[in-house]
Amino acid sequence: MVEDDVKDEASLHTRRGWLMARTTAPGGLADQSVEPLSSADSAAHHIVEFCLKDGPVGRIGLEIEAHCFDLADPSRRPGWQELTSVIARLPAMPGGSLVTVEPGGAVELSGPPMPDTVSAVAAMASDRSVLRAAFAQAGLGLVLLGADPVRPAARVNPGARYSAMEEFFRESGTAAAGAAMMTSTASVQVNLEAGPRSGWGDRVRLAHALGPTMIAIAANSPVLGGGFTGWRSTRQLVWSQLDSARCGPILGADGDDPADDWARYALRAPVMLVNGPAAAAVTQWVPFADWADGRVLLGDRRPTVADLEYHLTTLFPPVRPRGFLEVRYLDSVPDATWPAVVFTLATLLDHPAAADGAAEATEGVATAWDRAAELGLADRELHAAAVRCVRLAAEQVPDALEESMSRLVRSVEQGRCPADDFADRAVSYGIAEAVTHLARGEL
Repeated sequence: MVEDDVKDEASLHTRRGWLMARTTAPGGLADQSVEPLSSADSAAHHIVEFCLKDGPVGRIGLEIEAHCFDLADPSRRPGWQELTSVIARLPAMPGGSLVTVEPGGAVELSGPPMPDTVSAVAAMASDRSVLRAAFAQAGLGLVLLGADPVRPAARVNPGARYSAMEEFFRESGTAAAGAAMMTSTASVQVNLEAGPRSGWGDRVRLAHALGPTMIAIAANSPVLGGGFTGWRSTRQLVWSQLDSARCGPILGADGDDPADDWARYALRAPVMLVNGPAAAAVTQWVPFADWADGRVLLGDRRPTVADLEYHLTTLFPPVRPRGFLEVRYLDSVPDATWPAVVFTLATLLDHPAAADGAAEATEGVATAWDRAAELGLADRELHAAAVRCVRLAAEQVPDALEESMSRLVRSVEQGRCPADDFADRAVSYGIAEAVTHLARGEL
């Protein structure tokens, strides 16, 4: 198993499911990848052309990360060989997910796009069941929390990309936040169609506007590395401590042209890594535009389209265009909750009436990212927006997701997010014991 190749395979597995025809067609990405870019303008043109795909809404893909714990000793971080040995013995996932290991040993399921939320949830749930059983046989448990509540940040995945990322974060003065981001956080990622071209501006604006409210609903990381942080979503706190040029929202002043906004964002963002036989960190501030225009040469050359595509994988905004939309701002949440959280987000973006209501409900809190992460549903305005949003989604819920949705609505109406439940358990049992209970499936 080649560490970086495995993660790249998962990324390509996800992207190919959405973009197979376009990325393999003559004159597409494969044909252009080795040609040097002539300028920043040519890079911008490429981004604008490929970052969003015109088409109907409806399909959805899911990616879920879970922290891996030793059932006998939650303070021990299972090693790379231990994790990959379990994965090597797995059968094919019934829902089609690929299984990969994050830098700190979290295990990720990356599912293919499915026709609708019900089928996406069912496929992911079946894959999680197989995965949990296999890890339990090895004495390991998979815990859905937004941040590792027990162990200090540490990398176990030996991939060259992650070593280079560590170097980049050290040199940029964000070593602690970078290490925590890579090795101590976990999320539920929702991938949705970009939708019809005429609605891209409204759709991407709403995906961002929903961010704070959805963060408050799904906040599930009140503890990091053995201590309470005072934030409901410490995962979001960690991301906020990283460079906003790489991790902030992509929207421009009005958000009317998200493809152009993304191109501008990507070209201004500093290059993190130069890809090659092994990824190399760029330890000076070099916006990609400067590299593309030839003002700075990295690796003694100008960038190719492949370099541009690689650069885009090192940008981590809360909503990332990849032909489809990656919604990246949700904490990893429990099995009883994530189906409803996923359905809520997808419905508020895909159902016209729900989208209109959600835009109105979130207008006053559309930029309250930090407040949502710190206070969750304890904030009065975010609580009101969240209640309105989950009720809008509940009006559309299918029978298969009704139980999860009813649970979510009750919790939100009570002003409780998953972080509140875990905090109560941690106070009652102790942090490590609460994690062990979750790892064993006892809570």
